[in-house]
Amino acid sequence: MQSPDSTASTEPFPAINYAAPSGLSQSPSADGSRSATVNRPTASSLSGRLRRASLSFEQSDLPEGFFAAAGGIASSILTRQAAPRPVSSSVGCSSVQAPQAGDIPLQPARVQSVPEEGAQEANHDGSSASQTPSKPSGEPPAAAPFPNGYHFPPKHTFGQSMKLGGLAFWNYFLTPVGFLVTIYGLNVVAWGGMLFLLLCNAAPAMCHPTCNDINSPRRIWVEIDSQILNALFCVTGFGLAPWRFRDLYFLMQHRLQRKPEALRRLAGIHRGWFRLEGSAELPVDLGPRNLDTESAQAIPRSAIPFPEEKMPEAPLAGVRARATKVWKMDLVIWLMVWNTFFQCCLAGIMWGLNRYNRPGWATGLFVGVACIVAAIGGLIMFLEGKKVKGIEGVPVSQKDMEQLERDREHGVWHYNNLKDKDLDAKGKRVKK
Repeated sequence: MQSPDSTASTEPFPAINYAAPSGLSQSPSADGSRSATVNRPTASSLSGRLRRASLSFEQSDLPEGFFAAAGGIASSILTRQAAPRPVSSSVGCSSVQAPQAGDIPLQPARVQSVPEEGAQEANHDGSSASQTPSKPSGEPPAAAPFPNGYHFPPKHTFGQSMKLGGLAFWNYFLTPVGFLVTIYGLNVVAWGGMLFLLLCNAAPAMCHPTCNDINSPRRIWVEIDSQILNALFCVTGFGLAPWRFRDLYFLMQHRLQRKPEALRRLAGIHRGWFRLEGSAELPVDLGPRNLDTESAQAIPRSAIPFPEEKMPEAPLAGVRARATKVWKMDLVIWLMVWNTFFQCCLAGIMWGLNRYNRPGWATGLFVGVACIVAAIGGLIMFLEGKKVKGIEGVPVSQKDMEQLERDREHGVWHYNNLKDKDLDAKGKRVKK
């Protein structure tokens, strides 16, 4: 037996802890209590990933096909400035920098360089850096700056336009998507040009024994070119099908179920050229970065794309473009869907039949209609995108701003529109 002294000096046995082991993850529940769940079930984790992927797909921008990318680039390639732009990994979506603490919306100010973010720099005290200048004598009203001080860039010479266009294309080519689209386009042009020359009998040496003999080198190379072009068209026709049918699903929700959110989703996806009804009445300084302000909460959401961060940037000119006709959105979406459908028909004919029993008219028909519907869709996006830029403004480089100020001082007027032409005088001549 132990003595009382030894018993008193012995440490008591530690009490049993009935809490959950340290390996169990305890997370607070909705009511503040903690649950002792070890791990979430695999099915729940998988469903969460699927929901996140589905949400990301719904909000993702449409990867543009060859004609759509060409239309988007052509609508702005000659108006892009030589100032360096951040490299973007998607077609038509240029990344923008977050506004600094001293940035304010565009205010009436002297003509000055407008940054691409669409916000005008100001002093730290919040005041504008300069005041509106007095109107020079003899300045036509069509040449005066906008109330916020913005002025469209002057008309460039052919050499300047080619230089700016080449620089814009090079910046686009350096992006991953731009590189792939360029290689894709070069292949379409090269193999399509070769097929055209073969059909025109531009190589008489291949006509052996005759040009139309099924085993002649000409007919063999016509088949090779046709199969290669069919494979190239399948890349866009089938590769973009998920996004095209997603847009068709939203369009059907808008047309059949009358869901306003569906059209707002389409407006966010196609924000480069499409404007919602009522968006022209929005405040000119409203953009995706200041939608959380108290004044912005009272704005009707039907005029803002969904999700709201897909809203276009505040217009540089301080004027918003008018609402786009909804039927143009219908036409673009249906044209792209029909492009996929015609490509399915072309692929079925090219792969299901050989060159001995394949009707020659079928290949030419489906190649032609597939290219035509895609070209019309790209043309609509080109024209509408150019119209939006002609109203809301394009970024102006420092060099162009200096030229505007210098010419203004010497009485050389540049009309304040995208074409740098007197549109008012032209309209009066047309009426006469």
